[in-house]
Amino acid sequence: MTPELDMAEIAKVFFQECREGLDVMEGGLLSLDASADLENINTIFRAAHSIKGGAATFGFAAVAQFTHGMETLLDEMRNGARPVTEAALQVLLKCCDCLREMIESTQAGAPLDAANIARLDQQITRLLASGAGPVAAQPAVGGRSGATQEIIGWTILFEPVKDLLRLRNEPTRMFAELQRLGDFSASANLTRLPPFEEMDPEACYLSWTIELGGNIALTQLQEIFDWVDSRCKLEFTPHAKPTAAQPAPAPAPAPAPAVQRDAGSIRVATEKLDAIINLVGELLITQSMLCGFADGIPANELGRLRQGISQLSRNTRQLQESVMQIRMLPIGSAFSRFPRLVHDLSRQLGKKVELKLQGESTELDKTVLEKIGDPLVHLVRNALDHGLETPERRTAAGKRHTGILELAAFHESGNIIIEVRDDGAGLDKARIRQKAQERGLIAADQELTDEQIDNLIFMPGFSTAEQVSDVSGRGVGMDVVRRNINDLGGHVQIFSAHGIGSTIRIRLPLTLAILDGQLVRVGKEVFIISLLAILETIQIDPQRVSRLAGLSSLYHLRDAYIPIVRLCDQFDVQPDNRESEDGLLVILEADGKRIGLMVDDLLTQQQFVIKSLETNYNAVPEIAGATILGDGTVALIIDVPDLIRGAAAHAA
Repeated sequence: MTPELDMAEIAKVFFQECREGLDVMEGGLLSLDASADLENINTIFRAAHSIKGGAATFGFAAVAQFTHGMETLLDEMRNGARPVTEAALQVLLKCCDCLREMIESTQAGAPLDAANIARLDQQITRLLASGAGPVAAQPAVGGRSGATQEIIGWTILFEPVKDLLRLRNEPTRMFAELQRLGDFSASANLTRLPPFEEMDPEACYLSWTIELGGNIALTQLQEIFDWVDSRCKLEFTPHAKPTAAQPAPAPAPAPAPAVQRDAGSIRVATEKLDAIINLVGELLITQSMLCGFADGIPANELGRLRQGISQLSRNTRQLQESVMQIRMLPIGSAFSRFPRLVHDLSRQLGKKVELKLQGESTELDKTVLEKIGDPLVHLVRNALDHGLETPERRTAAGKRHTGILELAAFHESGNIIIEVRDDGAGLDKARIRQKAQERGLIAADQELTDEQIDNLIFMPGFSTAEQVSDVSGRGVGMDVVRRNINDLGGHVQIFSAHGIGSTIRIRLPLTLAILDGQLVRVGKEVFIISLLAILETIQIDPQRVSRLAGLSSLYHLRDAYIPIVRLCDQFDVQPDNRESEDGLLVILEADGKRIGLMVDDLLTQQQFVIKSLETNYNAVPEIAGATILGDGTVALIIDVPDLIRGAAAHAA
């Protein structure tokens, strides 16, 4: 690998660590208040300092310079020179947003938003110039307690470990930082140099004595050397102009903790990889066993052949499960955006909200995780805007003035359940019905159950907002939520009690790569239907079939009439028999609507690996993909939501 490619790979790690550091900073700032927990401030400061140091190392000067202002403000907070104020926290949060954009633009090679950067720089500068608190007295360096002195310079002894360069640390960048602080000079100590033939080109044999002039705080020097290995020898000796008699100062050792790398940078847990390696070894053993039958199968060896096939099946299933585990990520990464969202939006709406997160360690497929983010944002914004009341209204209703918004995730029956709960006003069913009638979504005399009224909020164009704002009121969002969730093979339900609160429950498959499906046959063709969409399967009773003039048939099932869709007509397949009484009806549900799918026969249920058709074809209506069956034939997978939408459009 060339040095350029090597550095490019390291830069990718830097950008990822920047994002993780920004998450730490944002989370810490959101949890800060007037009590100003020192450990929390130190954590935020260390994250900012790491970003600044890494940016300077890679030559991203704009990122390093912008972060320096944030770091200075945080340093004053942790040293007691400035109180933690709401105004300062809001500026720092905006700076985190700006820094995140700078990181993304820098990685993509795009231009930075210079106007926003300059505006926030000015806000930081004004805060630093305001002197918003008493400066805490700093202890005398190397002197007796109580003695005061003016620092006029420093002597720094720096003797690094030999593998300094191998760790990609560059002393000259550190010297450049020191030069910005004051008059700088350095002399190298060559006593550790070995004979030329014994030199290691990647080892560092030099040490340095550095003279630095100026009234410079010890903390500033420690920050520059913060990255060095704890095994390095590092001493700071101040040059002071004492104003009171005192002994000569002694050298003060400076702490130089080793940089702690986040274990999260390993994207796949090693135990998952170990499990796969072990299973591959088992497969190789089974392969060797079965290869022995390549030239023929003696009658007395049939038992061993069956044993090998059984072992192969077991190992393959375990390998599949292990590979799927690699794709599983904790949902906490999707939840992590909501503390900031709730903080900003509740301030905008003038509401007090406490966010509770449960089940952040619950794992689901990476693809599902990426696609569920936007629907969750819609649901949280809707709960904040429509669900939770203002403190005044909550107090008048006998509630605590701070509302509670909960995000919870857990596994249930092979699926993942995500719930968005609030203890707000709940859904006003009378108002929802009135708005739906005004918008022509339902007829004035139409009878609806409470559940059907609640589900009206998912209809396109529905909104109860009195005025359009940047939060809600345009009638888009909730219908998109349901459509996106259905596209993931999921289902959304809403439960609400007026004056008590609402819960929106999302049921999702653990993965989109594997489908639990039901094989159905129509004529000579085989199709697959997701088990999540199947409610029940019944033998058709001709007495319950009603035929409408010019339209499809309906089936009377209990208290409802369900449209009958013939799969043979949808895909131009010749069935065994077109008469209804000879077929089976598979009751499917999606988007809150049901149909009865008429098929000739039900086959087996099993797991299928989904293959996309769009790689070689355009999107095919009512087909979600395909899979290869055990006999080598291809079976199409039915897109149930699209099939139901098509049936509804045809009926209209």
